Amino acid sequence: MEGKQPGSAEQKTVTELKAVSEEPYLEDKDAAAGGAELAVAVNDVLSRPLGPTPSQSRFQVDLVTEGRPAEATEKAGREGSMLGKSSEEAKGRFRVNFVDPSAGDETSGESGGGSSEGGNVSLQNGGDAMLNEGSLHSGGRHHHHYYYDTHTTTYYLRTFGHNTMDAVPRIDHYRHTAADLGEKLIRPSLAELHDELDKEPFEEGYANREEGMPTGEAVATYIPDSKGIVKFGWIKGVLVRCMLNIWGVMLFIRLSWIVGQAGIGLSVVVIAVATVVTTFTGLSTSAIATNGFVRGGGAYYLISRSLGPEFGGAIGLIFAFANAVAVAMYVVGFAETVVELLKENGTLMVDEMNDIRIIGTITVVLLLGISIAGMEWEAKAQIVLLVILILAIGDFVIGTFIPLDSKKPKGFFGYKAEIFMENFGPDFRNEETFFSVFAIFFPAATGILAGANISGDLADPQSAIPKGTLLAILITTLVYIGIAVSVGSCVVRDATGNINNTIITELTNCTTAACKLNYDFSSCQTGCQYGLMNNFQVMSMVSGFAPLISAGIFSATLSSALASFVSAPKIFQALCKDNIYPGFLMFAKGYGKNNEPLRGYLLTFLIALGFILIAELNIIAPIISNFFLASYALINFSVFHASLAKSPGWRPAFKYYNMWISLVGAILCCIVMFVINWWAALLTYVIVLGLYIYVTYKKPDVNWGSSTQALTYLNALQHSIHLSGVEDHVKNFRPQCLIMTGAPNSRPALLHLVHAFTKNVGLMICGHVHMGSQRQAVKERLSDLAKYQQWLIKNKMKAFYAPVHAEDLRDGGQYLMQAAGLGRMRPNTLVLGFKRNWRQADIRDVETYINLLHDAFDIQYGVVVIRLKEGLDISHLQGQGSKGPSSPLNLAGQRLLDATTQFQKKQGKSNIDVWWLFDDGGLTLLIPYLLTSKKKWKDCKIRVFIGGKINRIDRDRRAMATLLSKFRIDFSDIMVLGDINMKPKIENITGFEELIEPFRLHEDDKEQEIADKMKESEPWRITDNELELHKTKTYRQIRLNELLKEHSSTANIIVMSLPVARKGAVSSALYMAWLEALSKDLPPIFLVRGNHQSVLTFYS
Repeated sequence: MEGKQPGSAEQKTVTELKAVSEEPYLEDKDAAAGGAELAVAVNDVLSRPLGPTPSQSRFQVDLVTEGRPAEATEKAGREGSMLGKSSEEAKGRFRVNFVDPSAGDETSGESGGGSSEGGNVSLQNGGDAMLNEGSLHSGGRHHHHYYYDTHTTTYYLRTFGHNTMDAVPRIDHYRHTAADLGEKLIRPSLAELHDELDKEPFEEGYANREEGMPTGEAVATYIPDSKGIVKFGWIKGVLVRCMLNIWGVMLFIRLSWIVGQAGIGLSVVVIAVATVVTTFTGLSTSAIATNGFVRGGGAYYLISRSLGPEFGGAIGLIFAFANAVAVAMYVVGFAETVVELLKENGTLMVDEMNDIRIIGTITVVLLLGISIAGMEWEAKAQIVLLVILILAIGDFVIGTFIPLDSKKPKGFFGYKAEIFMENFGPDFRNEETFFSVFAIFFPAATGILAGANISGDLADPQSAIPKGTLLAILITTLVYIGIAVSVGSCVVRDATGNINNTIITELTNCTTAACKLNYDFSSCQTGCQYGLMNNFQVMSMVSGFAPLISAGIFSATLSSALASFVSAPKIFQALCKDNIYPGFLMFAKGYGKNNEPLRGYLLTFLIALGFILIAELNIIAPIISNFFLASYALINFSVFHASLAKSPGWRPAFKYYNMWISLVGAILCCIVMFVINWWAALLTYVIVLGLYIYVTYKKPDVNWGSSTQALTYLNALQHSIHLSGVEDHVKNFRPQCLIMTGAPNSRPALLHLVHAFTKNVGLMICGHVHMGSQRQAVKERLSDLAKYQQWLIKNKMKAFYAPVHAEDLRDGGQYLMQAAGLGRMRPNTLVLGFKRNWRQADIRDVETYINLLHDAFDIQYGVVVIRLKEGLDISHLQGQGSKGPSSPLNLAGQRLLDATTQFQKKQGKSNIDVWWLFDDGGLTLLIPYLLTSKKKWKDCKIRVFIGGKINRIDRDRRAMATLLSKFRIDFSDIMVLGDINMKPKIENITGFEELIEPFRLHEDDKEQEIADKMKESEPWRITDNELELHKTKTYRQIRLNELLKEHSSTANIIVMSLPVARKGAVSSALYMAWLEALSKDLPPIFLVRGNHQSVLTFYS
């Protein structure tokens, strides 16, 4: 790059950026002047755009040599003296190059950043350019994102006074790739720092393994301009909304009735119990909200990121629906109040029901208009409504101190000790109980998530949600208790409203407070219109100015309706963005600066309008309350679950929570659901469970690091450790298989056969040995690990993928057999496919294959060799057939594919033939039994073949039948082979001799010295002496093949004892020839040899 001529088209402006000296102070004026010059140079460099570079060579590192042009050397000397450094420091420096692909010429790079960019860039730790904190929440003013390559702008990065690519800690390295709060910068990968300088750290795939940012592409990202975006603080965004939602119609219309029924004491208990539930939920909400950045979605976002998409998707949908229907409830409450006023004045439009529908429709249209106008207008409307509400509460408090004589017949006497004492205890009437009164009051406390529901519109949700929510709970609780005590101390339970009930003469046997206050309301036993028990408008009667209470009722209903109208679309939009329910994806789209869910607003409007027109809300109301409570229960449970999982990622900034308090809160929410309405609670559980099952079945492609994952890991870890302390027992033996599959998708038949007897029974590990250069193998291993594990999961294989790098298959097999598994969950059986091409393959590969079997026996593994006559490896066929008719499979390829898939289907009524010739501990018998216990193989019958003598066939059969019955293994037949030791047919012996001819040494035909040298250099060759010594064993393999063809040619599977060759005594070629002669031209065959330790027992 330095060798290019200055005038070339590719030449770009090169700027050398040096960091400030390690010395903290400039001690003289010259140094200070030098520092000022450096600052100018730095600002010049920083006017260029900085950003992440996901390209495959984000850094090109070259050594800066001493042999530079004179001008560069002179410049380096000036800069070195300016920084108080010797020029020798340039030796061995790194030059780290970046490129700006958007720069079309030398000037474009300078203008690309713009002056507005410079304000958001600073130097950290002496030379790393980074965005300042202004970019943390709003993304600064970045309109463009530039990705750099290796040809243009050059920086000398100095960290702690040294030239290095190593990056210092910074927040931009930890952002998500799709973060909307600033740029995601990618730190140098370990390969870029650790690998050789002249090699590309990544040639393909993803830099730093970041999904969504391909290294081969430079993707331009657009972040919306922060200008005009409305973000609320904790007061306007959370406190105001929560207070308005909690102070509902209950405060003005029902609280006095609750005091009349339950008395002051139990009313305070009712409020306190509701507050305990909401406070516990508020603490849990605060903990989740401060455990990382919170985006929009409120309760859905909090639950889904904690418990996963299954619970989050279920709650998100019903919570959004509950908020939409709640709009209708609050609007109908408002409309009913207006209709009551119209009725009093005799100005009804049609009739009461239709007037409610007309007024409700007009109201919900106005709410839609306010919501669409934007969050800023909605927030202003909420402030106005809060002011009216506070004035109404103040009006009531002032009124309690002004007991007018005209109000005394209606039961209001001002603060009197007699009234307080009389009203302190309960007086339940009309079959009301504490729980029924509590059920009526509790919905008034369900507005605590009003602030969290618009978490995406909060400037700092981590701080705002805890402060605003908990303070709102405190303030509203104090107001509820204060009003309950006040109204209970001022107003009697029953009053006639008739001024003629005044007592003129003093009575001596007065028992009621009204009597002591010279009023006789005894006639109320037959029914009265006034007093706490009879008049819902007590607060209006007590207040100083009654119309202000009506305004308060209007404010309470409209503010709650408006909050729900905004919450429902925001939650639903977040749910749709995550694509949990693909059919709702159209509602994920947002509009304008604030990403407003206009489609969601319209949907909420239609739902609310529909329920307003139905006007039958008494049935739906308890269901909605239960939906809210289900959300609260799961928020509490989320905190308990995350704390129980002990995930290192669970680090809430809010410390005032406790996992057991959260669990109690969750249980209380579930209890309250049944207290409010038992059938609504059951219906809620059914709906949540149904949605949970649906989302679980659909398996959305998301990974949010939920506490469910953390707890699964913790349970697995604890159980594994516990299992390690348990000694093995023969009754609990399971075949735990290490399968040498290579890439799992290249030998699917091998996988399906082994999976058939290990599924839900034992461990299955797919071993894959990567050979070749270590650097390339490591890259392949890392990429294959995730790819093939996902392939196994997708194909419903209950197995693990274990890749290793080794020089050859034998070394890799040894590594896997010694290190694979964990604790007691370690393989005990090695499974290989038969090496079908052994005669054409390099004989060293055959030697490696046979030695792998010897190694397995040395490590006390059982061994299973599986052979299909068509073969197992389909890697050469993958991709064919999918390219269209131009590349059809040949006949052999089609047969191989058919044979590969035959074990994925249900096996019909056929036989599994077990040739249990040698006692290996019982593995040869256990595997077919496990096969027949599976659904696909349950119709197959086990036939057992054993060796024996002609003169004792019946006795051997009875002995085997007795043994199998003691093992409790069903069998259809037992066959004793009395002719197993007969000499095989001549043609088969001749065929075997032709098979081994290329591998024989023929030392008798050679000089002794030459023969010895050949045997030493080629130990796999079969000597004449060896062949003669093992002649009987050779004939047995040939004879067994004849018997197999005679008796088991129609079997689904043959399971047979694997012959064992003595290590060092039988050459690899001869052993391979035995296996070939034994298993050729047969149905699928398992050659099994256990480790000669019992795996079956007949003891209980």
